[in-house]
Amino acid sequence: MKRHLDYPQCSVYEHIRQKAAQYGNAGAVEYFGRTITYSELIREIDRTAAALTGAGIKTGDVVSICLPNIPEAIYLFYAVSRIGAAANMIHPLSAEEEIIHDMRLTKSRFIFAVDLIADKLEKVAAKTELDLAVTVSPADGMSMLMKAGYFLKSLKDHAPRSGFMNWKSFLAMGDPAPDSAAPHDGKPDDCAAILYSGGTTGKPKGIMLTNLNFNALALQSIDACGCLAKGDRVLSVMPVFHGFGLGVCIHTVLTFGGTAVILPKFNVREFDRLIFKYRPNVIAGVPAIYEAMLRSSGFEGKSLDFIKCVISGGDSLAANTKIKLNEMLRSHGCKCTVREGYGLTECVTGSCLTPDGCTISETCGLPYADTEYRIVDPETGADAPAGGTGEIVLSGPTVMKGYYNEPDETAQTLRRDADGKVWLHTGDLGFQDEEGYIYFRQRLKRMIISNGYNIYPQNIENVISSHEQVAMCAVIGVPDAQRGQIAKAYVMLRGTCSEEKVRSELMQLMQKSVAAYAIPKEIVFVNSFPKTLVGKIAYNELIAEG
Repeated sequence: MKRHLDYPQCSVYEHIRQKAAQYGNAGAVEYFGRTITYSELIREIDRTAAALTGAGIKTGDVVSICLPNIPEAIYLFYAVSRIGAAANMIHPLSAEEEIIHDMRLTKSRFIFAVDLIADKLEKVAAKTELDLAVTVSPADGMSMLMKAGYFLKSLKDHAPRSGFMNWKSFLAMGDPAPDSAAPHDGKPDDCAAILYSGGTTGKPKGIMLTNLNFNALALQSIDACGCLAKGDRVLSVMPVFHGFGLGVCIHTVLTFGGTAVILPKFNVREFDRLIFKYRPNVIAGVPAIYEAMLRSSGFEGKSLDFIKCVISGGDSLAANTKIKLNEMLRSHGCKCTVREGYGLTECVTGSCLTPDGCTISETCGLPYADTEYRIVDPETGADAPAGGTGEIVLSGPTVMKGYYNEPDETAQTLRRDADGKVWLHTGDLGFQDEEGYIYFRQRLKRMIISNGYNIYPQNIENVISSHEQVAMCAVIGVPDAQRGQIAKAYVMLRGTCSEEKVRSELMQLMQKSVAAYAIPKEIVFVNSFPKTLVGKIAYNELIAEG
């Protein structure tokens, strides 16, 4: 039976303002031992919004947020919504040219960046038209004791000094009575955030996600989980510039009255320590986290009975890993089983989820409320026969508004049927069984997912090909025990030249123009490439050899 939910027809700010009034002094965010209540959260959001207005930012502007998981990133996301602007969420580890691309694409003249990338921000500022650049320290939201320890460590590590405006000076630009101005009357279809993903071509696109997209996702996620309650603690390690992190680990948590435990930096090898330090009721992460859990000895002799929900997303969790993880959880007193979802940034994040206790190891679950799935022939668009494999397409209230300034790509991905319903063509292959369970098979597009982050081979290939000694190149994803996949580059050179010299020069090129997590871990020089019948590089053969 199809489930229907009633979704808030307001901005993400107004939705959270109502939740803050409802939950009051309950803990909303925990950051290095400091608890920020719902009442404090909305006050800080209003204060931030007043400063945005004081800085000259208006309804319809695009504000770039290049921050890790720190309180100020949360304040900014909702404050931007309060004034009717859109949040342009950029990965702080993005290369200089990637940040410039994201800002130019959206015509963003305002950026908030973590102070640790101040040197990179100076280069960005020199190549873009900025009206405001603010650097934020991860210490700004810490308690006084933690802040003192952070700065001592920063001095030891020679943290970069920034000549940009800091967070405190930025806040001083605001009205001293920040809640005096009426919030912008945000409509459901207004763009709340721009996140980045590969679209149907594998080239990064700015995905416009609306107020309705985020608000619907929150209610759908709560409905699908069926066990989330006020006061539940969620270890929110997924980053806020990622649909999973922003949509589930922040917006959904604040919707049900939970506490989001956030960290600016996260290492999967430390996950066992974090679990016992923060004792979350809910953990949500990518498969690499759970692979690390299985390899860790830190759980020996300890109970996990405080965990009631474990969710895996961002990439496929191997069936064998899921079975082993459930066995490990059970042996440590945890009564729940790992629940896998499927989704993509074009619908914020997950759009289906396995029920608790599901014994089907290869499925990624049942569709969320008000979400329909179809399996179609990728060439003709006709529905595949029952149980047949085809492209996964879906329709529902979380489907994006479109790609920013990319009408052709949007039209290719969002297609309206004869009844007027819009379907998101995912570029993924899968099937649906008779009971409605969804099964993911493989990607049609050439995107690599490493530790939950999207890597676009075409971008890396463009950088490598810019070297004068490179005749041809190909970048593929190869399996990695910790990250799921990593990038590997195959390069064919022009004539005779030193491979080691070219390798060194290629690494220097990529360090400037490719995000650190996307740089290939291996460069292999070849004399030729396998080809398809039409003369294209046979990537599948490279993957099979890789």
